[in-house]
Amino acid sequence: MSAYSDLTAITRAEGGTGSKACIARGFGGASQTYDSASRLQKAMGDTMLANIPENLKPATILDLGCGTGWFTRKLASQYPNAAITGADLAPGMLQQAKACSSETIRWLNADAEQLPLPDNSTDLIYSNLMIQWSTRPEAVLAECQRILKPGGILAISTLLEGTLEELKQAWAYADPGQPHVNRFTHHADWKRLTGQQLPGSTLETATLALPYDSPMALNRELKHLGAVFKGEERRRTITAPGRFKAMCAAYPSTEDGLVVASYHAGWLYWTKTSR
Repeated sequence: MSAYSDLTAITRAEGGTGSKACIARGFGGASQTYDSASRLQKAMGDTMLANIPENLKPATILDLGCGTGWFTRKLASQYPNAAITGADLAPGMLQQAKACSSETIRWLNADAEQLPLPDNSTDLIYSNLMIQWSTRPEAVLAECQRILKPGGILAISTLLEGTLEELKQAWAYADPGQPHVNRFTHHADWKRLTGQQLPGSTLETATLALPYDSPMALNRELKHLGAVFKGEERRRTITAPGRFKAMCAAYPSTEDGLVVASYHAGWLYWTKTSR
């Protein structure tokens, strides 16, 4: 792939993100490079892990959208007596996860919108930066609500509008009218949806700023994550080198020559009420 390929964000665009098979292939193809590039994913996942109640002693745990199993293994270490399942849409990610993990972890190739798990069967659902890929987040939340046991805990992280705003503005200068960055769910819309479906849930937000040597380094990280997404509005041909160079020139830099990418993060926590 050319060094001047499109830089594109890692969440769903309005109107959809393309087929699930395409998403699975994209992430599966990055299974070998994902962990080395997942600075944001690790930071957000660690924050979520630290906010799980210390007195929780789950018997069953689901890592939903487990990827390479980085946090599935952390959950297994934190809860050694629990039965742990890592579920992901991408077979390639699961192969990598299985190769690097204990045989005690169960791996499940599954769609988060239609999980092959029984009602009231899980004590803890942990899902780090997965739900933004779904065009039907309400279906994912409903499935989580269905499989959680009464008293069970749901912890989900996502990205919100304003993520990669610097990149969006640089592309708007370099290639006016042509989308290059997908649209993220607005904070108010996400809060409304989760409030309706999961009464009593809490939403914590923060903006994380990650430094890069250059826009090219940002592009490389997204590619290593399998996160260069081909949205419906994207050109079907490789972005011309001149446009990419113009974007790089328009991207704001710090006094020491670095560039910063902003990620607007959201963490959702919910406890299913006992019946």
